[in-house]
Parts: sequence; C-alpha cells; structure tokens
Amino acid sequence: MADLKYYDIIQKPLVTEKSMDAMSDKKYTFLVHPQATKIQIKEAVEKMFDGTKVEKVNTMNRHGKTKRRGQVFGKTAKTKKAIVKLTEDSKDIDLFG
Repeated sequence: MADLKYYDIIQKPLVTEKSMDAMSDKKYTFLVHPQATKIQIKEAVEKMFDGTKVEKVNTMNRHGKTKRRGQVFGKTAKTKKAIVKLTEDSKDIDLFG
C-alpha cells in the first residue's frame, strides 16, 4: 500500500439528506481514499479537525457502475465511504464554516 498522509485520506465530505440527519448524532460521512484503513481514517479526522475525538469508524466500498455511451461500455470509478462517529465530549465538525 502507498504511504498515505492524513490530508490524502479524506477526500471530501458527503452531503446528502441522510448524512445531514446523522450529524445530530455526531456522525459524519466522508469520501475517503480506497486503500485507507479505519485506523488511518480515525487519525486523519482527529488531525484535520481540532478538538475532535473519534469513537468509531464504519467503512463501505462502493463499486463502480457500468455505464454505456453508444456502443462502448465503461465503468465509473469505485469509491470508499466512511461514517465517523465522534465521542459525546468531542467538538463538532463545522463543514459549512
């Protein structure tokens, strides 16, 4: 596996209705590097956002969809999604600030 730095692991926050509802429970959803582990994701969130303590990390791999353009078939890129749960005494993450 490549040597990943903490700023390479978290690519962007995932903003959907479901992820916005989960923010009230201190759960935040991010698109992460496909080869990142749960421990690396935990360390990256704690380094990027000051005052946060991660309780647990859930990850899921999303496979690329098959798309067609004319007679040519191709696949979209595969991604990895991480749902990060913060501890109760942790500071909230301000995504829109």
